Amino acid sequence: MEVLFNRLDRAYERYKEEYLKVCREVLESGWYVLGENVKKFEEEFASFIGAKYCVGVNSGLDALILAFRALGIGHDDEVIVPANTYIASVLGITHNGATPVFVEPDEFYTVDVEKIEEKITKKTKAILAVHLYGQAACMDKIRELADKYRLYVVEDCAQSHGAIYKGKMTGSWGDVGCFSFYPTKNMGAFGDGGAITTDSAVIADKVMMLRNYGSKQKYYHEIEGFNSRLDEIQAAILRIKLKHYAEIKKERQKIASKYIANIKNNNILLPSVRAEGEHVWHLFVVRVEEREKFINYLKKEGIQVQIHYPVPPHLSGAYRSLGYREGDFPITEEYARTVVSIPLYEGMKAKEVEYVIDVINSYN
Repeated sequence: MEVLFNRLDRAYERYKEEYLKVCREVLESGWYVLGENVKKFEEEFASFIGAKYCVGVNSGLDALILAFRALGIGHDDEVIVPANTYIASVLGITHNGATPVFVEPDEFYTVDVEKIEEKITKKTKAILAVHLYGQAACMDKIRELADKYRLYVVEDCAQSHGAIYKGKMTGSWGDVGCFSFYPTKNMGAFGDGGAITTDSAVIADKVMMLRNYGSKQKYYHEIEGFNSRLDEIQAAILRIKLKHYAEIKKERQKIASKYIANIKNNNILLPSVRAEGEHVWHLFVVRVEEREKFINYLKKEGIQVQIHYPVPPHLSGAYRSLGYREGDFPITEEYARTVVSIPLYEGMKAKEVEYVIDVINSYN
């Protein structure tokens, strides 16, 4: 049997007629950028997250860049960020001229909150919490530290649509929540897309100007801005995804529960789940000592996997100028050496899940 890592076509087929209907409506409307669908999606997504405002932008990376820009964070400022994350988290900081200050992860792959305070300096302006793989970071403790030192909290929610920590959704804890709607995300569009959520009218207003050339009124530019707008077709598609998201979320949780209950192999370390939260399983990440051997074994059996992520940002060529070396963040580097993401996606069939379990259990 062949099991691909992801199958976006199955997600499309499930609500195909609804997608086609709204796309046709947008095309026939003659209005394709910043129209009614964007406005309605922003209202609906803000309500879903539990935030007062939502502003649609072009991508998750743009959401991060515009969030830090709206907060006035730039040169000579420092931002606390998990060392164990995708590089986009860090790019949001450095594209504004600020300096990332890395902190090791905990056993849940998110930032170790016990190691944040020692990294705070007079230059620190914000803590970036990344809810990696679909699981929330310890937001109450992060919020407590931020309040103590008068820091902003920015949430990178690119992988955590609908994830909950102590009764609150990710994207509602910080000063700003940053979301990606890239097609492979749990709530994915059919192209690039992103959004920021916030309870601050000032921040929302600033991001709305930043996304549209720095203007509130066409051709009247108040600040230096960008071209970063969520388009009408993607917003219309996301409204369909949002309507069905409870079902999508439940399906991913069901698959993950089967993996956790039935994968029984001492060579495989399964993910840990916080008791205080609700994981949404953007990725199901296991750890294996002899990773290449494991991947080759699965490939031979027809199972496709991916690595999220093989090179941590502090060791990437992009950040060579920061001067970090191998061994500076040993836990992060150990994760990067051993993590493997196995198939988990919308529309995955029961027999495929069972096959993945059986093949993994036979690995030695």
